[in-house]
Formats: sequence, C-alpha cells, structure tokens
Amino acid sequence: MADQAPSQAELIVLKQLWASGEQSAREVHERVATVTDWSYSTTRTLLARMVQKGLVEKRDSHGLALYEAAETKVTLIGKMVKSFSQKVLELDGSLPVSAFSDSKLLDEGELDELSRLLEEDEDD
Repeated sequence: MADQAPSQAELIVLKQLWASGEQSAREVHERVATVTDWSYSTTRTLLARMVQKGLVEKRDSHGLALYEAAETKVTLIGKMVKSFSQKVLELDGSLPVSAFSDSKLLDEGELDELSRLLEEDEDD
C-alpha cells in the first residue's frame, strides 16, 4: 500500500477496478460518473495520481492506457485494518474479522482470506 491510505475518491475507483478488472480511463469514468459526478479529466487526473502513489498500475496496450488495482481488495483492506488498529485504536493486534461480517464488499471467501492475512500479521 502507498504510504497513506486511499482517499474516499480513490476508494471509489479501486472498488470499480476490483469489481471489473483492468479498464481504460474512459471505462472507469463511465462506471463511476453516476456516483461521483466527475468530469472525464478529473477521472484521468485521479488515475494518474493513483499510479504515482502506487495504488494503481498502468500499462499500454495498442496505444490504449489500461489501469488495474496494484493490490487485491483483501490485501489492501488488510493493510488498512492493521494500520487503523495500530495508529487510531492503539491496539497491539488487529480488529477481528467478525467486525466485517456484514460487509457488502467482501464475500465469505474474502473474509476467510482477510482473517488468514490478519492472523499472519499477528504471528510476525
């Protein structure tokens, strides 16, 4: 994860990339515009900044720039949970995964993966 957690705007883009995979800036824009009301240039600027921050990877394919999340949803969420637990709550370990059981973003398999990831971090 980048040195800082993703902003709300960056999370909107990341959720879209996690849901649909690699996309052009135009595809990302068309899918997030209904909830963001951004102009296309705003979406492109945000994607460029996310590449600089290491949140998104960019590759060119036949002259078209394609973007995808640099980390999986579970990996990034795990890092964010651990950071929040330590920096904000001052916990030695992480929040229990059961705290996310009602998440609309994570399915059962992803919750299991998150649980394993957080348990590994606590063992280190």
